[in-house]
Amino acid sequence: MEIQENKSTLSVTPRNDEKIKKIWKTAGILLAITVVEFIMAFTMGRGILLYSAFIILTIWKAKYIMMEFMHLGDEVKPLFYSIIVPLIFLVWLVIALVKEGSEIFLLRW
Repeated sequence: MEIQENKSTLSVTPRNDEKIKKIWKTAGILLAITVVEFIMAFTMGRGILLYSAFIILTIWKAKYIMMEFMHLGDEVKPLFYSIIVPLIFLVWLVIALVKEGSEIFLLRW
């Protein structure tokens, strides 16, 4: 019976500046969208325009995060649309249910 030594070596790969630039670009875009949302929250009056802008910007950020960090931007488009389209319908469903619920509430009182 022979004892074998496990000789594992650690190899360090050089820095990839292109990937680092892409990460900073993604972070900058997400930061810019968040700053726009933050400014809109404190400067615009409450109403359907503000809420719809928040929903659109949130979906845009979610799409960008999915494409960059979940690597769906490099995948085939049907896979991307199989995730985004149901999300849009889900947001529409929530808005419709809230509107219908408020109408029913107002009819009862």
